[in-house]
Amino acid sequence: MRVTRLHLALATLLACTFAALCGALLATAGQDDEPTQALGFRGALAPADVPPKDFRLRDQDGRVASLKEYRGKVVALTFLYTTCEDTCPIAADQIRAAFDRLGHDVPALAVSVDPANDDADQARKFLLKRRLTNGRMRFLLGDRQTLAPIWKFYGVAPQGDEFDHTARVLLIDRSGRQRIAFPIDQLTPEALAHDIAKLEAEPS
Repeated sequence: MRVTRLHLALATLLACTFAALCGALLATAGQDDEPTQALGFRGALAPADVPPKDFRLRDQDGRVASLKEYRGKVVALTFLYTTCEDTCPIAADQIRAAFDRLGHDVPALAVSVDPANDDADQARKFLLKRRLTNGRMRFLLGDRQTLAPIWKFYGVAPQGDEFDHTARVLLIDRSGRQRIAFPIDQLTPEALAHDIAKLEAEPS
């Protein structure tokens, strides 16, 4: 009898502990969602204490690009590779559709996550196929040593032989800070256009 009561007591304790953990996790998830909803954004908010991160890379036409040159403008920043057949075309198409929905473009920068295979010619072909030429998007290139610190800062894993790269679109506000993140499975033209317009409406 004592053994049975002991087992019952342990089972009850475990059940209570599990319930408490589930409640804490749900409460935390709710707290994480509240700021985004309260501020009216569709994407996920980046932590407020993340400082601006500038970089200088060359695009598909050999021109130097940096975030600093776009201060005062909202920037769409993503991480792609030219031979991708799934997430990268989707991200590029969603960005283009968001611009069409807005009625105007904002600076769009795609940082390579496959430097061994991405080159200027491949980048130009990718942008042409996705109808993002004439300055609608710049594909930024470099070697692994140059790109690795940028990947690390933005929490992006590059493309690998046995794993896929991190697929997301970030919105950089007019002060150069990353503010909003859209994982590829949550990215829609409507949501992206909405958050770009909201960031553009913020006071300088």
